[in-house]
Amino acid sequence: MPCEISDKSVAEVKIVSKKRAGIINPMYDCQPAGAQYAGIGVKDSIPLVHGGQGCTMFVRLLFAQHFKENFDIASTSLHEESAVFGGTRRVEEGVMVLARRYPDLRIIPIITTCSTEVIGDDIEGSINVCERALKKEFPDRQIYLAPVHTPSFKGSQVSGYDECVKSMIKTVAKKGAPTGKLNVFPGWVNPGDITQLKYYLSEMGVDATLFMDTEDFDSPMMPDKSIQTHGRTTIEDLQDSANAKATLALARYEGAAAAAYLEEAHNVPNHQINTPYGIKNTDDMLRKISEITGKPIPDSLVRERGIALDAMADLAHMFFANKKVAIFGHADLVLGLAQFCLEVELEPVLLLIGDDQGSKYKKDPRIEELKNSVHFDMEIVHNADLWDLERRIKKGEIKLDLIMGHSKGRYIAIDANIPMVRVGFPTFDRAGLYRKPTIGYKGAMELAEMTANAMFAHMEYTKDREWILNTW
Repeated sequence: MPCEISDKSVAEVKIVSKKRAGIINPMYDCQPAGAQYAGIGVKDSIPLVHGGQGCTMFVRLLFAQHFKENFDIASTSLHEESAVFGGTRRVEEGVMVLARRYPDLRIIPIITTCSTEVIGDDIEGSINVCERALKKEFPDRQIYLAPVHTPSFKGSQVSGYDECVKSMIKTVAKKGAPTGKLNVFPGWVNPGDITQLKYYLSEMGVDATLFMDTEDFDSPMMPDKSIQTHGRTTIEDLQDSANAKATLALARYEGAAAAAYLEEAHNVPNHQINTPYGIKNTDDMLRKISEITGKPIPDSLVRERGIALDAMADLAHMFFANKKVAIFGHADLVLGLAQFCLEVELEPVLLLIGDDQGSKYKKDPRIEELKNSVHFDMEIVHNADLWDLERRIKKGEIKLDLIMGHSKGRYIAIDANIPMVRVGFPTFDRAGLYRKPTIGYKGAMELAEMTANAMFAHMEYTKDREWILNTW
């Protein structure tokens, strides 16, 4: 299959917002959803969502669909009376009930919602009341209460995650003796990605703490029937984040605010890099870790890189060259996947990002890198929804060979008869994706092979160019 090089002298990369005011088939959830995901990433933590029961129930359902596990999240369960007279008493009652029922509880992120932000509940004032009550009833316990302001009428699950991570760090971090450790903020990634990052750090001999460590969201079924579905990040980890050697933020919109706070408040040097999707971004991450810590990159990782390169080379020119791709989801994921696509000769012509931070996105260096790399037109739509993708396909404005995104876009792919690679949150119509990495060298290989297999299956069922599969 020959590679078609565009004869255009200049490719156009446009960053636009969707033209409609409303949202049709959203690709993101609300801010409180992201805050809850960050909150369950800490051991001995139970987020308390200050709002209606649905603000908790439907988010827990998403987590259960994605991870096939159950998570403890509490609700103040507001009703009409609270909407009229205020709901701060529900916060105070909720905190005390959690403290009494869970003797190992050490932190409660108190997460606001649209209703409680609109009625103007004083969360910080409620926390002061709760802290006095906790000290009186439990004088020997320290339970941290972190205020997390996440009105759902602005932002998204991405900004909610960012806000909760920052609030917990701000509430708990405490200056003390230097630890020599490296803080790592991976962003919104899967347990498989956390396992992969830990492997890299271990191979390099780097002592690091991951915020949030969600490896145990892939929970084992143990003989003693114990439940281990919880975050591994501890209160002590949060405290010592202020005493680290440096911070490495792997996502610009998911956890980077906490990294910036640690630098500003506690003089912990902050290093921001691209999320390590694909080969180049992973190279950059390992080089940065080596630069910060002085640890060399071992041969084992060089070999893993070589295996990934070989696997990707086997697929790129023969099957991927000039295939048009649409990607939707979190900005860090979408931009990282676009960079990965270019490495394997796929052409990401449409990038859909589901919240309105256009001014930030226009300054994102990854977009500048894409502008300098592509030889085809690319459109980046922020504040987008899945109807933006569906409309373009139905009207023939775009012809796609592949869609990449989470499971909520599956009906678009089915109706348009376009192969789809499931990646992002939530993914629930393919088994075990949460335990497979998408970052790092191994993640790049997994992504390439998932992409190829999706295209191969499509060729077989549509009888479209299936003869290519027999040429090897």
